[in-house]
Amino acid sequence: MAARNITNTIIIFSLFTSLSFQFHGSTAQNWVKAGYWYAPGDYPIPDINSALFTHLLCAFANVSSATYELSIPSTLQRKFSIFTDIVKRKNPSVTTLLSIWNGQAQTAQSILGKPANSSVLSSMLTKPSYRKSFIESSIRTARLYGFQGIDLFWLWPNSTDLSKIGTLLDEWRAAIDSEPRNASGSRLTLTMVVRYSPNLTNVSYPIESMSRNLDWAHIAAYDYHMPSRENATGNHAALYNPSSNIATDIGVKEWVSRGFPASKLVLGLPYHGYAWTLVNPNDNSLGSLASGPAITIDGSIGYRFVKSYIHDYGYGAKPVYNSTYVVNYFVAGSIWINYDDVETVRAKIAYAKEKGMRGYNVFQIANDDNWALSYAGGYWIFVFNINLLIGKKVLVSFSTLKCNTINVP
Repeated sequence: MAARNITNTIIIFSLFTSLSFQFHGSTAQNWVKAGYWYAPGDYPIPDINSALFTHLLCAFANVSSATYELSIPSTLQRKFSIFTDIVKRKNPSVTTLLSIWNGQAQTAQSILGKPANSSVLSSMLTKPSYRKSFIESSIRTARLYGFQGIDLFWLWPNSTDLSKIGTLLDEWRAAIDSEPRNASGSRLTLTMVVRYSPNLTNVSYPIESMSRNLDWAHIAAYDYHMPSRENATGNHAALYNPSSNIATDIGVKEWVSRGFPASKLVLGLPYHGYAWTLVNPNDNSLGSLASGPAITIDGSIGYRFVKSYIHDYGYGAKPVYNSTYVVNYFVAGSIWINYDDVETVRAKIAYAKEKGMRGYNVFQIANDDNWALSYAGGYWIFVFNINLLIGKKVLVSFSTLKCNTINVP
C-alpha cells in the first residue's frame, strides 16, 4: 500500500509538473483576480498590494441626473487621477477599471430585498440621446483618468430596465470597438456587476446581449441575508444551501443554464460579514432568532474587524468553518457573526475553477487583514481528473506543491 501511494504521488507530481506549465501559459493568463477599491474610504492607494490582482476597479463614478454624463466628486478627482499610475508601480501588468455606481448607496439592503431607486440610470435607458451621452462620457472619463476598462455596478434594475439594458450594451460595445485610438492603445474592457441569479421577479437579464457584449460579468455572490432585514441568523454568502435555493451554486448553475457562458462569469467574494444580536445566547445556530444587527448600525463588518474582534475576545473564541454551506461563523455571547475566512475563500476559488468560470472579484480590498484573504485567493489552485490513473480528483496548490485527493463520485 505504501509503495502504491508513493507511486501515485510520483505520477501526480509528474502530471502536475507537466500540466502546470501548460496551465500557466494559457489558462493562468486569462484567470481574473479582481478587486474593488472604494475611493471615498480612507485606505491609501500606495498600500494596495496590486501584485495580488490582475484587475483593480476604482469605485465609484456617479451619473448626472441632468446630462446623464459621468461625474467624479471634486474631493475624489485626485484619487481617481493617480490610481492607475500608483497601482502599476507594484504590478505593471495590472488592468484598472472605472466602476460606475447605480446612483444610490444601499446600506442595510439585502440582494433579495426590495429594489432601490436607480432612477438616474433607469431614465438614461429611455432615450437614444441619453444613452449616447452616458456611453460617450464613460469612455471619455475612463481615458481621461487613465483607466483601461469600464464597469457598471447596477444591482437593482427593474423589469423595464432589464428590457433595455441589452440595447445599452449593444451601443456601448459598438462605441468602444469604434473608439479612435493610437496603435499602442488597447480596447477598453467592459464588465458589469449582476445579481447572483439571472432571474428577477420572473424577468431575466438580457443573456444574449450580455454574452455578446461584455468581457465578463461580476456575480455579487453575497448579502443574501442581512440582520437589518431579517430576525433570524443567516448565511450572507453561502456557496451551497441544502434547504434553500438562495445560494451561489444555484445562481451560477442558473446563469449557465440560461445560456451565459461560465467562462464569462467572475465569482464575487465578500471581504465583509454580518453580526446579529441573538435573542437567546444559548440558541446560536443557523436560523436562530435575532433581535437585529450587532456591533454596527446595520451589522456589516469588514474581515479585518472580524479578526480583531475574535482576537480581542480572547479565551474561548473559536471560529467555525462549515463545509456544508462553505461559510465561517463566530459566536460570542449574544453576538453571532457570519463571514468568509481563508478556508472559505480557497474553497470558493476552487469551485470557480472547477466550474470553468473566468475568475473572482473581491469587494472590497480595504477590508482584508494583512492581505490574508487575497493571498489565499492568489493560490494557483486548480482541479483536474485523473480517473484512469487512480480514480481520484486531485486538488493541487502551486503555493505548497501539495496534492490532496478526494474520491470522485
